[in-house]
Amino acid sequence: MPVIGKNKPLDPFKDEQYTPKFVFEALNLTFDLDVCAPIDHKDHVPAYRRLTQLEDGLTSHWQGLVWMNPPYSKAAPWVDKFLSHGNGIALLPFSKAYWMIELWNKAEAICPIYDIKFEQIEGKAKGIFMPVALFSLGEIATRAVNNSNLNRVR
Repeated sequence: MPVIGKNKPLDPFKDEQYTPKFVFEALNLTFDLDVCAPIDHKDHVPAYRRLTQLEDGLTSHWQGLVWMNPPYSKAAPWVDKFLSHGNGIALLPFSKAYWMIELWNKAEAICPIYDIKFEQIEGKAKGIFMPVALFSLGEIATRAVNNSNLNRVR
């Protein structure tokens, strides 16, 4: 098993949940970078470049329009980097965490997606217990979220 950080074994499947294809069809964008891509690349993210756990998206340089569906169990550092990058779309759960307040205050568009079913490694679809939303930063990302017709946008 690959090792990351301070000799911690990398579990490539712990938080892997693939965003359903309909989200990307609605956004109608190609991203420059998927910062939290699955190791096996069996997802629907239309991106020119991908960073997996092996490349460590938190320490790698982000460039251009990014897509971010981070591990929900450790979203805070991802949200911080997303906010400082300032150009892209993130799919995150609503939470009582401090990072949610920061994201709520700084996102240019927020679009909740109800009853989303994430694709699992085994190919099955599975919902999660909390609502999620798209959060955008930057002109292109915000226009895509506003035009997505996925839900009412704030």
